[in-house]
Amino acid sequence: MKKYFALITLLLISMVSTAQVDKTTELYNTIKEKDSLLFNIGFNNCDITQFKKLVSPDFEFYHDQSGITNSKSEFILGIENGLCKLGYKPKRVLDKKSLEIYPLKKNGALYGAIETGIHSFYAIEKNKEEYLTSVAKFTHLWILENGNWKLSKGLSYNHKDVDKPIDNKLLFSDKEETERWLEQKSIPALGIGYIEDGKIKQISVFGELEKGKTAPKNTIWNVASLTKPITALVALKLIDSGKLSLDEALYKYYIDPDIINDPRAKKLSARIILSHQTGFSNWRGNNENGKLSFEFEPGTKYQYSGEGFEYLRKVLENKFNKSIQQLAHELIFKPLKMFNTNFVWKEQYESRFAKWHTEKGGELYPILKNNTANGADDLLTTIEDYTTFINYLVNGAGLSKKISKEIVSDQVRINDFKHFGLGWWIDENINSNKDFAMVHGGDDIGVHTIAFMIPKTKQGLIIFTNSDNGTGAFQEVLLKYLGENGQGIMEVEMKR
Repeated sequence: MKKYFALITLLLISMVSTAQVDKTTELYNTIKEKDSLLFNIGFNNCDITQFKKLVSPDFEFYHDQSGITNSKSEFILGIENGLCKLGYKPKRVLDKKSLEIYPLKKNGALYGAIETGIHSFYAIEKNKEEYLTSVAKFTHLWILENGNWKLSKGLSYNHKDVDKPIDNKLLFSDKEETERWLEQKSIPALGIGYIEDGKIKQISVFGELEKGKTAPKNTIWNVASLTKPITALVALKLIDSGKLSLDEALYKYYIDPDIINDPRAKKLSARIILSHQTGFSNWRGNNENGKLSFEFEPGTKYQYSGEGFEYLRKVLENKFNKSIQQLAHELIFKPLKMFNTNFVWKEQYESRFAKWHTEKGGELYPILKNNTANGADDLLTTIEDYTTFINYLVNGAGLSKKISKEIVSDQVRINDFKHFGLGWWIDENINSNKDFAMVHGGDDIGVHTIAFMIPKTKQGLIIFTNSDNGTGAFQEVLLKYLGENGQGIMEVEMKR
């Protein structure tokens, strides 16, 4: 290391005491030419003869990432076994504006020169555009040996690596490319379900359940509020069959103890709950006293509420004397063969559960293992099961025209661009034909999920992630699969 510090000292003293030469001088052009031979011919084409000619026998090289090279032979061997055997062709490009040359003299006689600058490195792969891999600063010490310029010392430092650009043609179809994209975004796992013309076209899972554990196709995901569309369809199926009315008062089947003395409880109906007009906060735990209460008259405005869907679950369970799991199994899961979907935790899910990750990537949240069903949250399912469910909805779900129309009708305004129907947000005018999209998301710690349906084109898209960073995947997936319609949905969502 003494030799290393001596070299640094030499370079610094020389650069301070001697001014750089003008770019029109013979020295500048000579060193620039030697640089070109070394890199444009030698490095870029793996021409070893250039290194043999231009590198001094006592050459030393200091690299801030790969360490110290102590000899010419070691340096050339490293090029032959490394540079020349890469899976791509490397290319070095000099930033000509950054190039500076400083003469080294003794008793007025020129004996060497210091070359400094910035250079960039690119990779060239077959049938692909070259791409930047890193940028670095360099300092070279050139010495006149028997009248010939030889590279005696080299430093390459301040490297800034650049991620390889993603091949968008392969994204979400090629496993390796998609998982590299996920790594860049610090999203451990991604599930995608795509429906076209009312038929399932793709079911894919990419990434890891947790570090070092590949996510299988039948990965179990907690989909957070994507539970609500399941609960909504259970209720709508019962309504459509005449076993429950959309507008009947629900207090006769169930009333929460916290609001038993509030007359507004008698105004709650399935329509009001399914369109988020209950007047409840999202969760009673958000209230100062921790109790359920009305914040406004039911049916007068929109306010998203998980408590509303939990209330509906209890109504259904009390009226029909069956759990929400039993009702969903009879009406949805069994007919659609959704055998990997459950409202409560099962021990067999442990080995294939998509663990919840913080925004820091590798850090995990504890797993929530619900033993009690929730009508609004924490459904456990696979991307295949949930895509099957969405495809069922895309194709009408066996519902009457009357109920189907109610689902997408303007039950309550949210803003000038969207309304809430029964169980779904409706994004209006997503394209020039003024088509609409049905949208619902699910968000919790370590979980971001979302589902889209476009009834006119019978398209559906489902996205599952297991990270606080999960929403970072939505835009590119949406645009990749839904194109202009996806762009229209994004514009509506950004206006809220």
